Amino acid sequence: MRLASGKPAPGYDARVSRRDTSRRDTSRRDDESPLAAALDRVGDRWTLLVVEAMLEGPRRFADLATVIPGIAPNILSQRLKHLEQQTLLVSRPYSRRPVRLAYELTAAGLELAGALRMLGQWGASVSGRTAANLPRHASCGTPMEARWYCPTCARAVDEDERPEIRFV
Repeated sequence: MRLASGKPAPGYDARVSRRDTSRRDTSRRDDESPLAAALDRVGDRWTLLVVEAMLEGPRRFADLATVIPGIAPNILSQRLKHLEQQTLLVSRPYSRRPVRLAYELTAAGLELAGALRMLGQWGASVSGRTAANLPRHASCGTPMEARWYCPTCARAVDEDERPEIRFV
């Protein structure tokens, strides 16, 4: 972005515009927070919805366009390319002429499922909507809640222990 004088606007970085988040520098600095690192990889309007749509297994482009309401084909294409660059999904051809691809989450992409559950739970609670789409316990039908878990202690960490939780 340039001012009328032709000089760059203060604070504007031509390498990263607000409209094109696919060109963000995703190299992680040691002092960067874990959340900032995650947002560099998947922090835009459509990416998590694409990941959510692929949690059930491989999907074709047309299938994704159908299950993600409102996404434009060019945006879907950009997000799929970005996720592939981030090694969160892989594309495999299922047709040679014309070339058509099926997309599948990698192990790293599947690891996002836990974060998506937590975001979904939070979204349901702050929107006042029912938790109809949240996972339910098969035995009793109650919507499940995501919790912090310590594998060393083999127990869930309660809210009152929050000061003991540290990001390192």
